[in-house]
Amino acid sequence: MGKKIILASPRGFCAGVVRAIDIVNLALEAYGAPIYVLNEIVHNRYVVDELRGKGARFVPNLDEVPSGSRVIFSAHGISPEVRQRARARGLQTIDATCPLVTKVHLEAIRYKKEGYVIILIGHRDHEEVIGTMGEAPENTVVIGTEEEVDRLEIPDERKIAYLTQTTLSLDDTREIIARLRQRFPRIEGPNVDDICYATQNRQLAVQQMAAGADVVLVIGSANSSNSNRLVEVAQKKGTQAYLISDLNSIDPVWLQAAGSIGITAGASSPETLVSQVVNYLRDRGFTDVQTLDTVPENVHFALPPELEKATAPRN
Repeated sequence: MGKKIILASPRGFCAGVVRAIDIVNLALEAYGAPIYVLNEIVHNRYVVDELRGKGARFVPNLDEVPSGSRVIFSAHGISPEVRQRARARGLQTIDATCPLVTKVHLEAIRYKKEGYVIILIGHRDHEEVIGTMGEAPENTVVIGTEEEVDRLEIPDERKIAYLTQTTLSLDDTREIIARLRQRFPRIEGPNVDDICYATQNRQLAVQQMAAGADVVLVIGSANSSNSNRLVEVAQKKGTQAYLISDLNSIDPVWLQAAGSIGITAGASSPETLVSQVVNYLRDRGFTDVQTLDTVPENVHFALPPELEKATAPRN
C-alpha cells in the first residue's frame, strides 16, 4: 500500500463564497460584460482570474468604475460610506456580502444606537473588519491579541460590547473573549458566536486531520484569513503545515520524510485545486487516498433580490 493522503471534509467553498461567485456569473449572463467588482469577490487568485476571463473587472476603489455602471460589492462587506459614494455616482449596485458578515454589521449598528463602545476582534487591515468598523467608526476599537485587551481604556464599562471577524481562529478568539470578560465583567456579546459555521467546521476538521498526518497542506491564497488560520490550527497540533496557492507552491522537501499528507482548502478555494494537488501527490507515491468526514454541511444562501429579479424566467 502506498503512502497516504487524508482529505479533510468539509473543505473548500462555503455557502457565502458559492453565493458570491454565482452573483458575478449570473450578473455577467444577465447584463453582459463588463461587470465591475469592488476588490476581489473572494480571496482566491484562481477564482478571480477565472471570473476576470469571463468579463469581470476587479477594481480597488469606486473611482475606477465609470459613472452609471454596474458594480458588485465583494463577499467581505463594505462600509456605509462606500454605499453612499456609489449612490452619489449613480452606480447600479449588487451586494454580494456574505449574510453572516451582514449579521455582524447589524449587531454593530444596534450597539452604536445604544451608545456602546464596540470591541471588534479581528485584523485591522482585512476588508471585512474595515467594512464592519465603518458602521460605527467613532464607537469601535479593533484588537487582535490578549495584550491589546489589557491596554484598553473604556470610559463607561457598563456600555461595552464585543464583535468578531467571521474568519478568525476559534481558539485564539476564545482566549481574547475570556480576557475581555475577565477585565469587563459586564461586557455584552452576540447571542451566537460571530465566527462563521464554515470557518468553525474547517478548523475542527483540520484539528482532527492533523492528528493523523505528518504534513498538512492548506490550499488557499496568502490574503485569505480563514486559510491562514487553518495553517495555524494544524501547527498548534504540532504538525508541519504549509499554505499553498496551488500544486506549484509545493516544496518536494516537505514530502521526503512524510508517510501521510493531510489536505484541506480554505473557504474560497475551488475543489479543482484540491484535485490537482491530489494528482500531484499520487504521482509521488501517495496512492492511498482517504477522506476524514467530520461535520456535514448543507447551508445555502439566497441571491440578492436585485439579481433574483434579473435572472427570473420570463413567461
